[in-house]
Amino acid sequence: MAISNPSVGAQSMTFRPPKRKWPPELSIFLVLVGISLFFEMLGWYINGQSFLLNPERLQIIILQMSVIGIIAIGVNLVIITSGIDLSSGSVVAAAAVVSASLAQVSDFPRAVFPGLTDLPVFWPLLAGITTGLVIGLINGTLIAKTAIPPFIATLGTMVAARGFAKWFTGGMPVSMLTDDFAWIGSGLNPVIIFLVVALIFHIVLRYTRFGKFSYAIGANRQAALVSGINVNRHLIWVYTIAGLLSGIAGSVTAARAISGQSSMGVMYELDAIAAVVIGGTSLVGGVGRVTGTVIGVLILGVMTSGFTFIRIDAYYQEMVKGAIIVAAVVADQYRQRNRRG
Repeated sequence: MAISNPSVGAQSMTFRPPKRKWPPELSIFLVLVGISLFFEMLGWYINGQSFLLNPERLQIIILQMSVIGIIAIGVNLVIITSGIDLSSGSVVAAAAVVSASLAQVSDFPRAVFPGLTDLPVFWPLLAGITTGLVIGLINGTLIAKTAIPPFIATLGTMVAARGFAKWFTGGMPVSMLTDDFAWIGSGLNPVIIFLVVALIFHIVLRYTRFGKFSYAIGANRQAALVSGINVNRHLIWVYTIAGLLSGIAGSVTAARAISGQSSMGVMYELDAIAAVVIGGTSLVGGVGRVTGTVIGVLILGVMTSGFTFIRIDAYYQEMVKGAIIVAAVVADQYRQRNRRG
């Protein structure tokens, strides 16, 4: 009669350590590194100079994308809840002209509000941010209370907000702004604002109930309802915050240009959506991080600056950017199928 030896069986069992999971942003960061090195090689080959080892160029990249980055943080929140926001660029224009109108100097004869000139910088900033907040609140209310698809609701506010900006300015730029207001857009201040916003919402999404509710709604709205989450109220908050961030971006844009114009922010919403999708946020909702969105913003900035550096026509730049957006969406769909499979 054979007697089994437990120790033999234990020795025959091989210990398999758990696989180490790398952060999902690592692959996106490697894409950023690869694109940067690609333009570095092209820079030496075509122009005989470095693309990366130029502090002024790097600063321009970051400054150009800081406003898009502020918008993208809000768009990221919206897409995590399986929504979309097409109104961001128009909100930037509306907020820019409103904030600029309250930041004009007193000796300008064509001031929008002659009795409200030389105001402390707090008031034009508050006006711009409030403009964005109100439009975001309208978006959220339409989506939550009337069940209008987010695409249609934000498309309507995109057209309306742009129309408001044109009506408000009469098609003319709002210029002659105070030095205090212009200071907001000077130097690296826009970058600092972007990084502060990114840090705040990184913490919000990862460590607060608001973030958990956002992911839950995006992953399965019906399950979120059953679990007791007030989905409609939460969506109103999400779109209001997205509008508020676009209002901040509009004020920063006006301060950088030292002018408010109704043509500002054109196509910003698409750049923001592109940055979010490239950064790994799923268009079906429930997946996404602020860190990935920040990297996505940097990828768009490096691409834009790199194409300009090697003198590629702007039309080709738009075509390549469109192809990258489509590729990012295809990759997202592939990940979703693998996850379900």
